[in-house]
Amino acid sequence: MDLFNFYEPQGQEVPIVANLPHSGMFVPSAIAAQFTPEHLQALPNTDWHLDQLYASLPRFGITVLQATHSRYVVDLNRQIKESVFGDFWTAVIPEKTAFGQPIYQTTPSEPEIAARVRDFYLPYHDRLAAIVQEKLDRFGKVYLLDLHSFLGLIADQVCLGNRNGQTSSEFLISIVEQSFLQAGYQTVRNKVFTGGYITGHYGQLPGVEALQIEVRYPVYLDETQLEKPQPPDWNVPQFESAKKKFDGIFGSIAHALK
Repeated sequence: MDLFNFYEPQGQEVPIVANLPHSGMFVPSAIAAQFTPEHLQALPNTDWHLDQLYASLPRFGITVLQATHSRYVVDLNRQIKESVFGDFWTAVIPEKTAFGQPIYQTTPSEPEIAARVRDFYLPYHDRLAAIVQEKLDRFGKVYLLDLHSFLGLIADQVCLGNRNGQTSSEFLISIVEQSFLQAGYQTVRNKVFTGGYITGHYGQLPGVEALQIEVRYPVYLDETQLEKPQPPDWNVPQFESAKKKFDGIFGSIAHALK
């Protein structure tokens, strides 16, 4: 399987790149064999079905890059530093889930960890960096929207993160905020989710503004399915309703940022 799905903009191109680093669910067989059966079945904290929720973005001129592999193969939203294998919130390869549950029945070796970084992490960031540079060359600026979903930590429906004003202008975050508010979504800024590695790293580049957008699972998924030990279904009424609203939201954002 390819490491990512790349979707070119359709119609009038705009200087927006949408990045989905945590919505992939594929785990290569050699890595899957190291996981506990329970973890492989559940893959918790995945950004479930955001590829489907945001499927219309290219129609608005937005360029989209979406990871196909699970965040438990490598976490693309973590910085390469010591330790590469370790804490869920800081390591490229987490040892346990966010809930402290074991991921592995067989711990990966140091060469296996290094191979994952080489084969999965670096190629993705090379492609994302190239897309950002292509937009800079074409427009002289780029807006990078890092798209995620969540459950827990906060009860708000949407959280926008720009490292407390460090990675984007007030202009960008206000446009996105107003688009969600006008669609009826409770929206907050930098409340727990201030922006991960991708937002912080790319948002420091000249000409780049980066904004993390976190959407609470029940906004678009059936809440009764979220406690089950398997991925929720996207073919539910909540999803259909949310997708129509999100199409309007991102159409409005693209128009304002063109």
